[in-house]
Amino acid sequence: MQEERRLAVLRAIVEDYVATEEPVGSKALVERHSLNVSPATIRNDMAALEDEGYLHQPHTSAGRVPTDKGYRLFVDRLSTVKPTTTAERRAIASFLDGAVDLDDVVHRSVRLLAQLTRQVAVVQYPTLSRSTVRHVEVVALTPTRLLLVLILSTGRVEQRHVELDADLADDELAALRSRVNLAATGELIGDAASALGDLVRVPEGEDAPAATRAVVEALVEAMSDHRSDERIMVAGTANLARFGDSFETSVRPLLEALEEQVILLKLLGEATTGGAVTVRIGAEGPYQELSSTSVVATGYGPDDALASLGIVGPTRMDYPGTMAAVRAVARYVSRILDES
Repeated sequence: MQEERRLAVLRAIVEDYVATEEPVGSKALVERHSLNVSPATIRNDMAALEDEGYLHQPHTSAGRVPTDKGYRLFVDRLSTVKPTTTAERRAIASFLDGAVDLDDVVHRSVRLLAQLTRQVAVVQYPTLSRSTVRHVEVVALTPTRLLLVLILSTGRVEQRHVELDADLADDELAALRSRVNLAATGELIGDAASALGDLVRVPEGEDAPAATRAVVEALVEAMSDHRSDERIMVAGTANLARFGDSFETSVRPLLEALEEQVILLKLLGEATTGGAVTVRIGAEGPYQELSSTSVVATGYGPDDALASLGIVGPTRMDYPGTMAAVRAVARYVSRILDES
């Protein structure tokens, strides 16, 4: 009973501190929350929480603020992630459903996440090496010029033009299209490239058809293009202006980190499956200089998680609301990529 009451006190302090940005005293708790205990009991609970390292008193006469340990207990004891409202779901759907390609999906997602959380949003492009081939289209633009369209499970589309030395008949084109799709469709990028390579491996002394070789070389080149594997998009940097009171400890290190793509990728961590949202608070992160920063992230993708998205910001944040927004955006992006 006492533990549950103290957890309620901690929860109230976290909520008030995030909302007011001011240390929280016992009088404020009594006025704002129905804790059904006397102010003296609340003061005793606050003192006990401070002794256990969950709260900190910045000044002798001030109220308390949560520590990283306090935020961690608060997050861990959330019974469920706060559900998004109908209006929020409608807004997310209408904003993301208009995306026309993968770049547009990423741009819209990172802007939406920054708006919903009022934090710095980071979205990693889907990792090419973990995607599968959804379809390969081979279109004759002229009898000697082909357009290849490679469609991946991430929603990424690669196009290549192939010039042939001789005309390609319609039945030859159809047969080539069928062989290419039979070898590559449904396979991971690496396996698809190997299977396509098998199409041009012939006994010594023989030559593979020139058109087949040209098409396979172009497709393998498209599949080995790893430009997006570590690309990220960032939005909402202006939201850091809200934390001007902690510029040196929280904002400056984060601004410097935003210039380093490798640091941001490491902050996001490995993409997670099953809709799990990970929260790393303060010193739990990989960089000591960002010990005043928290990261809320999850994986997204139509099948297994292909990449990560999330937010980074000072530890004083609305964790329930942020976790809900990150999860909701990831689910919608996954659905869009799956349907694209």
